[in-house]
Amino acid sequence: MRSTLVILVLIALGVALQKGIIEIPRHWAPWAPLYVDDPITPVTQLKIKRLSDNRDACLAALDTVPEGELSYTPLADYSPTANYPLTNIVRMQSSGVRFNQSFVASCPLALAWVMYERHELQPAAQAIMGSRVAQVNHVGSFACRNIYHRESDRRSEHATAEALDVIGFQFENGQRITLINHWDDEGETGEFLRAARDGACRTFGNVLGPDYNAAHADHFHMGMRGFRLCR
Repeated sequence: MRSTLVILVLIALGVALQKGIIEIPRHWAPWAPLYVDDPITPVTQLKIKRLSDNRDACLAALDTVPEGELSYTPLADYSPTANYPLTNIVRMQSSGVRFNQSFVASCPLALAWVMYERHELQPAAQAIMGSRVAQVNHVGSFACRNIYHRESDRRSEHATAEALDVIGFQFENGQRITLINHWDDEGETGEFLRAARDGACRTFGNVLGPDYNAAHADHFHMGMRGFRLCR
């Protein structure tokens, strides 16, 4: 009896959606196109991940950034080595922030970064540090290797350009902070770094930092695997 009722409710809901009687906001609808300035919801990560095999839709989502606020170059698929094919990738030059160097990223990784920066990173910087982030310093995204460089372990997210390792931030007021030097601070710098990590978990699949293990003592690993793994 209960299963029959659930089925009838789902049918009624589907009909209502189809006829426009009920409208779901775009940022809550898994099937709707993704716009970078839409509010982040529990379905945002799902929408980003679904673009891993849809290059055109992913680039279209990146292009919803207002003109002049993002600089990236779509790249053709290629294989640096026989065992490391890269597909659906872009080169990120800048977004609302400068980078210490450009980097190759899967399109979903680039999209996750842009949404994180706009919805989480900059608001936290202004609220806690009183200044916007001007530059993000990182140590790369793509590397042909397994995790921890172990021959017998699984392939790293870096092998498919699906992770970025961030080591520090520079602010418009000239202040600079790094994870290795400021993670344990009890003042605003430590508060900001923890807020930066927690906010990243809303768009990236996994975010690993100093609290995870010694290998991440000096950087945030922001990757696409998993769902809201935040350590």
